[in-house]
Formats: sequence, structure tokens, C-alpha cells
Amino acid sequence: MTHTAIATDASATPQPVCDLSQRFVRVLGRRDNGFVEFAFSIGWPELSVELMLPEPAFDAFCAAHRVRHLDD
Repeated sequence: MTHTAIATDASATPQPVCDLSQRFVRVLGRRDNGFVEFAFSIGWPELSVELMLPEPAFDAFCAAHRVRHLDD
């Protein structure tokens, strides 16, 4: 059995910078029943999860996470 050494030197491969203090929201839609569909991301706006909340809860969520709203 052979073992391959794995490089652990961080300088060997450049790592992307991710600022975890940055929070982003992109509104995807608003439903007639008062729900807001949106994408939420931390660090990278390109990597997100889709969520849905009633509008008052969405507003509170955005305030609590101090999000930056993204426009298309």
C-alpha cells in the first residue's frame, strides 16, 4: 500500500477570500399571501439558500442580519 502526502501549506494553493461578516439578500418574488421568496447568502452572493418568510418576518430577518439587498 502506498501513501500519498497531502500538501498542507496554505500558500501552495491560493484560497478565495470570504468575508463572513457580509450578508446578502436577493428578493426572488412576493406572493399574494404576503410571503417573500428570497435568496440569502453569507460571504459570497453567488452561493445562497432560498427561503420564504411572511413580509414582517422577512423585514425582521433582514434587520437582524444587517443584509445588503442585491438588485438584478
